[in-house]
Amino acid sequence: MIYYRRKSMHFYQCLQKMALIVPLEGGFPLKYWCGYLIAAIFGAFSWVLMQFGQKYQMLLDMVYPYVTKTLQSMLTHWTSSVDFLVWQTVIVIFLILVIASLIVYLISKGSLVQWFGWVLAVVSVVFFLHTAVYGLNYYADPITQNLRIEQTDYTLSQLEEATTYYRDQANEVALRLQRDEKGAAIFADFDTLAKLTGIGFRNLTLNNSFSVFGGDYTPVKKLTGMKRVDGITVPLTGESAVNPDLPSLALPFTMARETARRMCISRDEEADFSAFLGCIANDYAQFQYSGYVTAYLSCYHALKNIDPAAAEEINKGCIKELVWDINQYNQQSKGAEGGVATRLTDQANKVYENAGSQGNTTQSYGTMCDMLVSWYLQEHAKEGEVEIKFDPYDETQVDLTGLPHAKPVETEPPAETEAAE
Repeated sequence: MIYYRRKSMHFYQCLQKMALIVPLEGGFPLKYWCGYLIAAIFGAFSWVLMQFGQKYQMLLDMVYPYVTKTLQSMLTHWTSSVDFLVWQTVIVIFLILVIASLIVYLISKGSLVQWFGWVLAVVSVVFFLHTAVYGLNYYADPITQNLRIEQTDYTLSQLEEATTYYRDQANEVALRLQRDEKGAAIFADFDTLAKLTGIGFRNLTLNNSFSVFGGDYTPVKKLTGMKRVDGITVPLTGESAVNPDLPSLALPFTMARETARRMCISRDEEADFSAFLGCIANDYAQFQYSGYVTAYLSCYHALKNIDPAAAEEINKGCIKELVWDINQYNQQSKGAEGGVATRLTDQANKVYENAGSQGNTTQSYGTMCDMLVSWYLQEHAKEGEVEIKFDPYDETQVDLTGLPHAKPVETEPPAETEAAE
């Protein structure tokens, strides 16, 4: 026992020499733990908010989306007055203060335990603000409910139909784009595309009554200093930024995705699907092309993971312009991490367990792909079917037996019989 006590005293003295703790006469140095106490308090507040969002989802959907979207619009309006990213500046200032305070603590032989506690407190407060301002959107209802899309199971053949549809749409739009002498599609510059991004979401809001896409359409900013990040949205400053070095084919879709996130569509797969809708609803072919190509790639890779032969057969239907653009995109994004196609492909390749192996068995091929197939089945798969109108007097649709206002039942006249002699 005496041995372990001596070891503890020796460890305590080493900590003193390293300036990790400073002994105080008269008792336990409680004030050194104030930072940890504050961090624990705000961490508990964040946990309570998240539990509230999970348990009272319906109550949350009644108020929270409108409050957070209004707050995001206010923050965006404020930060859009400058060209640089405000959150990057705040992070730089915070890191400078952290390093400066560490130097001061070391010079004054203060407690590093106390210093780390205050740093942890700041991080905890920021996390709490993020949760309160934006984070509870992760517990909102699925966006398919707001878009009136019935997301159901589908068969492998229906996935093939959807993949073919998106390929054909990409082929059609590819022919409408201007191209250079090498055959590559010509896209507008970053600033022009950023200003045009909101057109698609505005059309969805006004023409389709999708209020979820209503909000601020301020152009996204350029993301600098983060080469391996395609785009990012910081809710605490209301800023969305996109890497200007992305391939031109990916820029419109990525801009639409980050704009959707700023409109409080927080889940990644839902932001991707919203970006697809925002692109194809845009008046400019460059956005439509980016949206349809991304949708085609997502469904194609999902299908390739299940039936490679069917996927390659569909891929043979791509026109040379589309093939050229996809190959150029793959070359430009080769080796990049976190790209649009890479992330969508990873989602598409996640085939859920317990899926049957036959063609008529329903399966799930990734949330993004699921929403794309459901949207196709609802919007386009039944275009060739003839709608049968309901007729309340049609006895093949309604049983009118016993109703006083029913049409008289037509009966065949009795056969004439010869009079008995």
